[in-house]
Amino acid sequence: MTIRVVVADDQALVRAGFAGILRLAPGFTVAGEAADGAQAVELAHRERPDVVLMDVRMPGLDGIEATRRITAGPSGSRVLILTTFELDEYVRGALHAGAGGFLLKDAEPAELLAATRAVAAGEAALAPSVTRRLIAALLADGPPAAPEDPARTRARAAVAALTGREREVLALVGDGLTNPEIAARLHITEGTTKTHIGRLLHKLAARDRVRLAILAHHAGLSR
Repeated sequence: MTIRVVVADDQALVRAGFAGILRLAPGFTVAGEAADGAQAVELAHRERPDVVLMDVRMPGLDGIEATRRITAGPSGSRVLILTTFELDEYVRGALHAGAGGFLLKDAEPAELLAATRAVAAGEAALAPSVTRRLIAALLADGPPAAPEDPARTRARAAVAALTGREREVLALVGDGLTNPEIAARLHITEGTTKTHIGRLLHKLAARDRVRLAILAHHAGLSR
């Protein structure tokens, strides 16, 4: 299966660099390039790529708002945020907007390709240096939700229908553990871990792993 990608960045050399890496790697094709958020949204709606590599700071429509419009639209495209900035405000904004991952621009080409594959598959791809801090910060915009908060109530109801093992896996996803770490913690195989996460995505109608982490927090399963 070929992963179709749109590259959005206001710097032509940066766009060319990312596009070049993708074109040279087997299993990827570049469906288009955008110089700002508005072009990225237009390309996503027209080309329906699997993944949009999205810069944050761009003229006109920024990457956060462009991400929100793409993920809310009919294209089905997922978004991987690429930025030179490691600030929590950008990460929270990107993930709340529906991004499937966040990667710093100084990542190695292999990391970029792996993150793009992960986001295309519906998994979360977060920069290793900030993974756990970012998931924890995702809900740090205000005080913890009250017990009667609708989001918390819905999350608890959804989680109540899960098996005990699925709740354990969901809690560890919320804590930011990777599949190998979850497998080691629960003494199961990585294949079994992937199966559990696939079932969680289906049962909880979650778009990706990031949304599972949010549900785990709302349901009080994770730290």
